[in-house]
Amino acid sequence: MTNPYALLRAGFPYVKTLSYFYRTRVLYDIAIGKEGRLYVLCMGNSGPIASMNLEDEDLGSFGQPGHGFRLPALTAGSVQNCDVEGGIFGPSQIIVDSNEDLFVSDEKCHRITAYNRFGEFLGSWGERGSGDGQLHRPSGIAFDAADDIYVIDTMNHRVQKFTKDGRYLMKWGSNGNGDGEFDMPWGIAIDDEGDIYVADWRNDRIQKFTADGEFVFKFGESGSEDGQISRPAGIAVDKDGDIYVCDWGNNRIQLFAPDGRFVQKFLGDATLSKTMLHRMKTSNKKVLRMRESASVEPEKLFQKPRSVRVDDEGRMYVPDFESHRVQVYQKEAYPLTEDQIAEPYRARTLAVN
Repeated sequence: MTNPYALLRAGFPYVKTLSYFYRTRVLYDIAIGKEGRLYVLCMGNSGPIASMNLEDEDLGSFGQPGHGFRLPALTAGSVQNCDVEGGIFGPSQIIVDSNEDLFVSDEKCHRITAYNRFGEFLGSWGERGSGDGQLHRPSGIAFDAADDIYVIDTMNHRVQKFTKDGRYLMKWGSNGNGDGEFDMPWGIAIDDEGDIYVADWRNDRIQKFTADGEFVFKFGESGSEDGQISRPAGIAVDKDGDIYVCDWGNNRIQLFAPDGRFVQKFLGDATLSKTMLHRMKTSNKKVLRMRESASVEPEKLFQKPRSVRVDDEGRMYVPDFESHRVQVYQKEAYPLTEDQIAEPYRARTLAVN
């Protein structure tokens, strides 16, 4: 799908908060499934993949050997033996393919692990190393339209492409700060035209490439001002071509236009989720008094988010890493054709003289 010529941006309001500490402890990422299903990668109390929906209903959890939905499971990281088949011990990112099978990057075990949506282990691939097809702390992962998978090979400072069963296809990148070079890259996203965006973590920038790894452009610089970035982690691109950057070091999400122009930022607007509100209402009196007496202003803010995801309905999901919840926003924007809007101004401003 071709990006619209321009957008009438009506707003991007906060909608709701999902989950809470006892269900999704330490959130790494979220994958968007079919029929409203959401899969949260976390240090869950009953498995590192927690399934839920927008109504905040608990649909079970899985992600450890021999365990499926609603069955006791080892907490992610509690077993340090990567030889255990089917376990996730260093969760980083989670994505779904066209069949709604789930793929998780495991930076501790240097591999990609797959499950179906019912929690059944499908297999894993990858080994530590720097050769073609080998991995060293894989982080960001993304599917293209053919269900091939691009993997951010963080400590090898490169991007690798595989079939989803792990057959090596290609690679690009090396350590450095020049065009097409990386310094501990982390997040990756693919737009509707097949172009690829990489969050270049230690270079504090975003780089765009063709599907074959040809450099297109870059944006971002170190700092905390609008449009500046500090250690970008997850990244997403929506159907309009807008680019969402998880600005980890600044505790925020930034939204950029397709050309890399800063549009707006999100700092967090959380309210109590439905499940957390129920738990608070049934808590002891001391807990309720402590919240009633405290300033709630900091409670709404993001705390070290590592990922951002968008769906086809314009919703943005932010797994709030240290607050153990997901914040949801809703984009409202309308495409404009070239004859509906004036030519671009030299100085970008909303002021009209």
